[in-house]
Amino acid sequence: MTDLTRLPGDGLFVGRARISEASHPLVVTVRAGEVIDITSSAAPTVRDLCELKDPAAYVRSARAKAIGTLEDIAANSFESQRDAKKPILLSPVDLQAVKASGVTFVVSLLERVIEEQARGSAEKADAIRADIAG
Repeated sequence: MTDLTRLPGDGLFVGRARISEASHPLVVTVRAGEVIDITSSAAPTVRDLCELKDPAAYVRSARAKAIGTLEDIAANSFESQRDAKKPILLSPVDLQAVKASGVTFVVSLLERVIEEQARGSAEKADAIRADIAG
């Protein structure tokens, strides 16, 4: 196991991943070294998951499907080593506005939206940025 995949045993982790078979990012968690898809109609995004009455209980009990090992998916998430046919990890932030010291990072939020719309295509992302810039 690499340093990238060492997680505390008592932690509850939520993130997002992209797999080639899905048209949208998946909401995922980690169980016993496996990345598990917990996307559902109740929690189609991490934002929706965070809005649930008890997000931790949902993550612990969600019916799920393994999409690969954390080690393999983390290794494939580096752009320089990426195989587009294999799962990759994404930022866990999807539709949330991120704040620090009372400042909303609108640029960061826009980049997340661009990432979602471009679906991994650098050319499409550049076109979306140009369209936003007007």
